Amino acid sequence: MRRLVLLASAIVFLDVAFYAALVPLLPDYVDRLDLSKAEAGILSAAYAAGTLAAALPAGFVAARFGPRRTVLAGLGLLAASSFTFGFANHIVLLDAARLVQGIAGALMWSGAFTWLILSAPEDRRGGVIGTAIGTAVAGALFGPPLGALANAIGTRAVFGSVVAVAAILAWLAVRSEDPTERESQGLREVWRTLRSRPVLLAAGFVAAPSALFGVDSVIVPLRLDELGGGPVTIASGFTIGAGLEAIMAPIVGRYSDQHGRLAPYVTGALVAAASIVVVGTAMLQGLIVAAVITGAVGAGFCFTPATALLSDAAEATGLHQGFAAGLLNAAWAGGQVLGAVGGGAGAEVAGSAAPCIAAAALLVLSAGVAWRSVPPLSRAPASA
Repeated sequence: MRRLVLLASAIVFLDVAFYAALVPLLPDYVDRLDLSKAEAGILSAAYAAGTLAAALPAGFVAARFGPRRTVLAGLGLLAASSFTFGFANHIVLLDAARLVQGIAGALMWSGAFTWLILSAPEDRRGGVIGTAIGTAVAGALFGPPLGALANAIGTRAVFGSVVAVAAILAWLAVRSEDPTERESQGLREVWRTLRSRPVLLAAGFVAAPSALFGVDSVIVPLRLDELGGGPVTIASGFTIGAGLEAIMAPIVGRYSDQHGRLAPYVTGALVAAASIVVVGTAMLQGLIVAAVITGAVGAGFCFTPATALLSDAAEATGLHQGFAAGLLNAAWAGGQVLGAVGGGAGAEVAGSAAPCIAAAALLVLSAGVAWRSVPPLSRAPASA
């Protein structure tokens, strides 16, 4: 089990690192390609849009063909699209490469999380998920410095290196045992289960903090750039926040296994809501950086219990964990797309504060729904 956790963690680390690498590069692309804030939001959201489009199909692939094949397909696509992104110098090609990276990410996450959940004991599910999410967050921690490095030495070398890393992970995946459980439900039954209340609620709990990160990914670099901050300043808040989130994720996961999913989720959502308001209104670089760090901590309290709730709900309703992993991707990516595109377009029309306040309202709403819907001590959400 330990070896599988390490492999799955490395796979999601790679995906998230190169997703987050764009953050410090975004102002340079805006200046060099003369992009508007809305166009910057589209570039930022293209990765998540690819993940959103491929999320449920990737879950189907994981359920029907097994997690190992799903992971291998994702690694191949990520290598090709990252290489293309590193050499691209036109906004359409950059957007397209990021979109394919997101499709690859959907396959990698669905495969890796299906692999983990099918192999982990039920009473350790939150801890195992927390470990994988913590490593993914470490990828978010590593991503902005990676982007700053690409800004310094060139995107070709940095993004081209994905080919070698993906090849190593593919070799390790081939050597690992693939779970034999396959989905036998018809698509109509799967669709009915996907639309059940516990599953949809859990997906919503994943989407709300994802929207926070989508808004942050656009508003924070542009606001700090306007206030005179460079790539290092932009990367610092995301890096520190991701580091704290990575440390907390397995701890929060184990806590949720023992004491329930509700308390950490509600606490994190309210902390994250307060932080995003500061991001949109503060006029000092230091306050914005501090708010990004605080928001990452709050979101860290949300993601692991929300993901575990989704897995619990899938088990309770008879949904294969591959489809649950696909829905996890869809919820994450949907929140990211909503936050990034809405954040960029909202800032263009109404200023930076408006999308930040909207994201805060969404987080407060999700905390309220969780308070009314999730039993404090049980693992699974209420079914009625």
